[in-house]
Amino acid sequence: MNTELIGVIATYGLAIALAIPLGRHMAAVYQGKKHWSDIFLPLERLIYRIAGVDPNKEMDWKQHLKALLTINLVWFVYGFFMLMGQGVLPLNPDGNPGMSPHLAFNTIISFVVNCNLQHYSGESGLTYLTQTGVIMFLQFASAATGMAALATVFKAMASGTTVALGNFWMYFTRSITRILLPLSLVLAFILVVQGTPMTFDGAATVTTLEGAEQHIAQGPASAMVAIKQLGTNGGGFFGVNSAHPLENPTYLSNMVETIAILLIPMGLVFALGFWLKRMRLAWTIFGVMTVGFVLLLTGAVIMERAGNPAIAELGVAQPTGSMEGKETRFGAEASALWGVSTTATSNGSVNAMHDSMTPLTGGILMLDMFINAFYGGVGVGFLNYYVFLIIAIFIAGLMVGRTPEFLGRKVEAREMKIATMIALLHPFLILVGTAIASYAVAHTPAAAWDAEPQSWLNNPGAHGFGEMLYENASAAANNGSGFEGLGDNNFFWNFMTGLVLILGRFLPILGPLAIAGLLAAKKVVPEGGGTLRADTFTFGGLTFALIFILAALSFFPALALGPLAEYFSLVP
Repeated sequence: MNTELIGVIATYGLAIALAIPLGRHMAAVYQGKKHWSDIFLPLERLIYRIAGVDPNKEMDWKQHLKALLTINLVWFVYGFFMLMGQGVLPLNPDGNPGMSPHLAFNTIISFVVNCNLQHYSGESGLTYLTQTGVIMFLQFASAATGMAALATVFKAMASGTTVALGNFWMYFTRSITRILLPLSLVLAFILVVQGTPMTFDGAATVTTLEGAEQHIAQGPASAMVAIKQLGTNGGGFFGVNSAHPLENPTYLSNMVETIAILLIPMGLVFALGFWLKRMRLAWTIFGVMTVGFVLLLTGAVIMERAGNPAIAELGVAQPTGSMEGKETRFGAEASALWGVSTTATSNGSVNAMHDSMTPLTGGILMLDMFINAFYGGVGVGFLNYYVFLIIAIFIAGLMVGRTPEFLGRKVEAREMKIATMIALLHPFLILVGTAIASYAVAHTPAAAWDAEPQSWLNNPGAHGFGEMLYENASAAANNGSGFEGLGDNNFFWNFMTGLVLILGRFLPILGPLAIAGLLAAKKVVPEGGGTLRADTFTFGGLTFALIFILAALSFFPALALGPLAEYFSLVP
């Protein structure tokens, strides 16, 4: 086994090892028990006083949803005008201009919904004020929104018959003060030590060995990189994201940033087990997610290590694997791990160009986003899995001739209708969006847009179709990464992906919250010998099969037109 594979295994193993105690910590934080993190209580009380909210007021699921949507609307309005006006605002030493309305619309939606789909180049598209006061602020706030929604679902699962599901503002605030902020400080410190800049100075001017003058962008990068990784946000301070040597300087920083991508999504699964005192259920869910993740990771590592088949056909050796679009300081294996991790968790950051991955690896990254439940984003990843879980329980109950039950509550037609609609929404957004884009490229006159549709694609054919499919999948899955051969900073893509972003974020939160609230209000039936258990190997296998069958049935035709067609065009 070579050192690159050892690095992949060590990184993944450390993420799991750290996630277990973090899960215990998060469960204690959300349960409101006495805990060492109560040192943050004075800060939290100040926040509640300024905001004018009562953190002890119990809310039902509808009140949770109202609070969540209201505060997100406020952030949208605030950020939209900040981005358009950033050119005349302070903390702009490099003189970057304000955004166009359609780019500001896309950008602020993207960061409000935790996607961070960047149709601009980081260091030249934003100022220090908007990088910190809009983008980095929302990376905390949007991540905490998803975590607060999940805490509400956990509360519903843990309680007896009730409509009282805790307080959204308490869950939201504690997600920041006791989880995201402390972890971000630790990670930012490590990155500063490794060489990531943390300054408000303008671009540095240096003279190269050739005698030419070069301007090197810098800024408060380490703080933003920390929260973009931990909050599964993904937006890069620099245009090329974590492939940039200042954003991700060393192999150690690459390991730490990869662990940060996986840490909280993994930890939240264990938090469920600690909160419900059902660790067997948590391990079953974690096992299903892990089997899927490892299978996809294995495929990606094998493909990237094998190299490009078209280059191999020319008789050119590729001893280090496929290195197109990758950084030599990381290599093919670590790039594959990052790619699978970032698409599995809806993080969206990159340490290599996904557009340059071999065709089957590109398909694997898309499949990650199609499934959107193997770890998933902070909070919303488990919410997506929860939908599959409800469907699996209903099917399993019918198969054994019993009324489906989950944790002592009967799963009936109303919950199944909601779960089914949410499960169908995801492929609907991706496939319809891709179909519209494909039609626009083929049939729409250039005068209809601010950029000629045919100019969107630098790579026609199967790969170009894959670029449009990837963009819509990234928006619907709140991921944010892209096949960067696609020209996406124009009215069509900014507006269309903006709509996909809104629907792909809030409806999948609304559905699980509604299901959890409806189930919590039902009478709890004590579990007995005939109860269908959701914490068994058999049920885990059923859930895993259901997830892959739904993904395969929904997306295989699109994958066949994109990555699979491209692969077979390269194979002799």
